[in-house]
Amino acid sequence: MNSDSPSFLNRFFSLSGKVVLLTGGAGLYGHGLAAQLAAAGSTLILASRNVEALQKVADTERKRGFDVHVRSLDQDQETSVNALRDSVLKDFGRVDGLVNNAVGRPMKKMQDPVASWEASMKTNSTGLFLMSRAFGDVMAAQGHGSIVNIGSIQGMIGPDFTLYEDTAMNAAPDYFFHKGGMQNFTRYLASFYGPKGVRVNCLSPGGYYDGQPEKFVERYKRKTYLRRMADDEDLGPPVIFMLGEGSRYITGANLAVDGGYTAN
Repeated sequence: MNSDSPSFLNRFFSLSGKVVLLTGGAGLYGHGLAAQLAAAGSTLILASRNVEALQKVADTERKRGFDVHVRSLDQDQETSVNALRDSVLKDFGRVDGLVNNAVGRPMKKMQDPVASWEASMKTNSTGLFLMSRAFGDVMAAQGHGSIVNIGSIQGMIGPDFTLYEDTAMNAAPDYFFHKGGMQNFTRYLASFYGPKGVRVNCLSPGGYYDGQPEKFVERYKRKTYLRRMADDEDLGPPVIFMLGEGSRYITGANLAVDGGYTAN
């Protein structure tokens, strides 16, 4: 096959014909992911608690001619996760890809009440498990599928507290715990579902620019090889690759999307 032919690109680097579920589609990563997953040709389903915010994202993508739908999801409630699964199967018949992007950030610093840690665990650990099991089982029954977990470089390395000096920012301990655990849970899922044709991978982004204080931004940029923070165009293409046939022999992997931060 000629690698320059449209058929090659459509087979390996397109989501055309695939039903993809993206959680957290209106958050920091969500807007960019939604736009790029939709543009890659998928039938895209956005799910989170904030249906109104998702609807705005979906309306924007529909105006661009893409096939985007909205569903309600309370990720830390098993009944909600199962209801979403049943709704997706009823309306679309299958699910080819799941992007576990939803995250709760109730904890801000080490001294926060333990209730903040517990709330974080419910969404970011138990919720991740519930979503992965519910839709992993569906994919296993189908005999194919791809799960992409959106992690963080904070699951790969310890915090550099000097980045936050003289700012109101901080590094919350629960986030490091969850994102580190997500990487090994990815490996577990890849082993568990692999014989059924389901691939599971993790992407670990570095810092996204989101209006952070100038001191933080300049310090952070100096720690990356590319001398910049990430933006909305940086995460979508690797996610599309992991969802599609271009990564058909990749599973159980963690890919740092961080401008070289963790290569230092």
